[in-house]
Amino acid sequence: MQIHVVRAGESLYSIARLYNSTIGAIAGANELPNPNQLVVGQALVIPIVGRFYWVQPGDSLYNIARRFGISYLALARINGISPNKPLPIGFRLYIPPLPRRRVEINAYVEPIGGRVTPALEQSVRSVAPHLTYLSPFSFQIQRDGTLKEPPLNNFRNIANNSGAVLLMAVTNLEEGQFSTELGRLILTNQKLQDTLLDNIISTAKRLNFKDIHFDLEHLPRELRENYNAFLRKAKARLSAQGLLMSTALAPKTSATQAGEWYEAHDYRAHGEIADFVVIMTYEWGYSGGPAMPVSPLPEVRKVIEYALTEMPASKIMMGQNLYGYDWTLPFVPGSVARAISPQEAILLAAENNVSISYDTKAQAPHFNYIDADGKRHTVWFEDARSIQAKFNLVKELGLRGVSYWKLGISFPQNWLLIEDNFEVVKR
Repeated sequence: MQIHVVRAGESLYSIARLYNSTIGAIAGANELPNPNQLVVGQALVIPIVGRFYWVQPGDSLYNIARRFGISYLALARINGISPNKPLPIGFRLYIPPLPRRRVEINAYVEPIGGRVTPALEQSVRSVAPHLTYLSPFSFQIQRDGTLKEPPLNNFRNIANNSGAVLLMAVTNLEEGQFSTELGRLILTNQKLQDTLLDNIISTAKRLNFKDIHFDLEHLPRELRENYNAFLRKAKARLSAQGLLMSTALAPKTSATQAGEWYEAHDYRAHGEIADFVVIMTYEWGYSGGPAMPVSPLPEVRKVIEYALTEMPASKIMMGQNLYGYDWTLPFVPGSVARAISPQEAILLAAENNVSISYDTKAQAPHFNYIDADGKRHTVWFEDARSIQAKFNLVKELGLRGVSYWKLGISFPQNWLLIEDNFEVVKR
C-alpha cells in the first residue's frame, strides 16, 4: 500500500501511471467524491501490493533497507540491482510488503437521538470485518443500579457474522453529560454496586456481550480508591462468568496530573485489574476549544509512554479519532467548532480551491479558507499520513491495538491501512 500526496498539475491518470495502477482502483479505494478535482496536498492511498520509493540525495541501499525493515541484500535482489553500486537520485525501488503484526481493534458506535439510522448501520456493517470489538455506546447506569440500554438494531448479527466481540460500554452518563453525582452514588454504595453488577451480568448474557467496559468519567480525586475497589469487585464477578473487563482512561502524562477528568483514573490500578484499557488519546483540539490538531502525535506519544511506566503494552489500546473540526476564526470562548469527516474536509478544501498543508511535528493535515460570508476558518482532520504515523507508534511501542471514536464517519483510508499494517485478532 502506498500513500501519495497530490502535487500541483497531477491527475488521477498521471498518478495511476506512476504506480502501475488504474484510475478506477485509486478512486474506488479512496472513495473520491470528485475524481476530477484533486486537491493539492491531498493524501491518497494507492492500492498496490508493497510500495515504491524514489531515491533521495544522501540515500544508500543500506539505509533505505533499514528504514523499511528489510535486508539490503534482499532489497537489491528484488529490484535486480547490485548491492555494491551507488543508487542514482530518483531511481525507483520496489519495497515488498512487510509482515503484519497482530493487534486488536475496537470501535464505538453511538446512535444519536435514540435510533440507529440506516447509514449508521451500513457504516458498522462495512467496517465490522476489521474489528475485534464492536462497542455500542452506551449502557447508562441508572440511580437504582439498573441500565438504560442503547438501541442495538442489527449490531448483534453484524458482530456475529464478522467475528467481532460485542463490548458493553457502561457509563455514568446522565442527560448527555458524565455525572459526578451518579458516579459518587454508585462508587460509595455497596448494595447499589451489587445490584448494578447483577444487571450487567444478566444483560451481557441476554445480549451476548463478552467484554464489560467501564467508562466512568468526571470523578473527583476522593473517589479514586472507591473506583479501584469497585473495579476489583467487578473483575472478580465478571471473570467468574467468563466475561472480560476493560476500562476507558483519560489521557494522562503523570500519576499526579490535576484536573476533574484525570485524578480518579489510576493507571497502575487499572493496568493491574483490567484485561485491557482504552486510553482516550484525542480531543486536544476539541469542539469548544481553539483550533489545533485533535490528536497530535507528540502528545499521544507522551501519554502512551507514561502509561507504559504503569502497565504492560499488551494491555494498552490507543484511542484514535475518526473525525476533524472546522473552526470559525477568531476563536471565541463559548463557540463550537463543527465536526467533519476526512471525506468532508477534502470536499471543503476542493470547494474553496485551497491546498492542504501537513504539520510534520503534529503529523496532521490542515487548511484555511474563507466562507461565503467572509469569515475565516481553520480545519484540522485526519488522513492516510496521520493514521499511518499512529500505526507506526502502535508497532514501535508494541501496543495491544487501537480503539476508534466513533463509527458513522466516512474515512475509507483508515480501514485500508489497517489491512496493510495489521492482522486483526478475532476472538
